[in-house]
Formats: sequence, C-alpha cells, structure tokens
Amino acid sequence: MNKEKNRKKAVAIRYDPEKGSVPKVAAKGSGALAEKIIEIAEASGVLIHQDKDLVEVLSKLNIEEDIPPDVYVVVAELLAFVYAINGKIKR
Repeated sequence: MNKEKNRKKAVAIRYDPEKGSVPKVAAKGSGALAEKIIEIAEASGVLIHQDKDLVEVLSKLNIEEDIPPDVYVVVAELLAFVYAINGKIKR
C-alpha cells in the first residue's frame, strides 16, 4: 500500500470577488502540513469542505495558481454556500 496515497491532504483556496479574479490556491500540503492548514482554518472560522477528488486536482497546482476551468462549478458552489452562511448574499 502506498503511504503517500493514504496521507491526509489539504488545499486552501483564496478568492477576492472585488478583484473579479479566479480563485487561487493559497496553501496546500500533506501529512503534518495538511493538519496545520486545517488547524489554522478551524481557528480562523474558515469553512472546511472534504472532497478527496477536488483535493487531488487542486493539490497538483502551484501556490497562487488559478484553479482550472474544469472545477469552476464545484468551487463556485462552495463559495456561494460560504457567502450564504456568512450572510453576504441574500436569497
């Protein structure tokens, strides 16, 4: 069994709607670094979404790299959910 395949992975994305840009990879890591990313997110009140397939795609990107077009819809749905929770959009 491949140890690397079973290590926890985490990817943080950053999006600034005021700039109108595409979301970017803000941080990524596996093992202890993934745990630290999750710990910081939890302490900061950042929503954590678990999706192994999405993490696999995003973890192949470089820090500050735009997310690829094939995951725009998934990321847009997650961001819309976060904004709804935070009361930043009205339904």
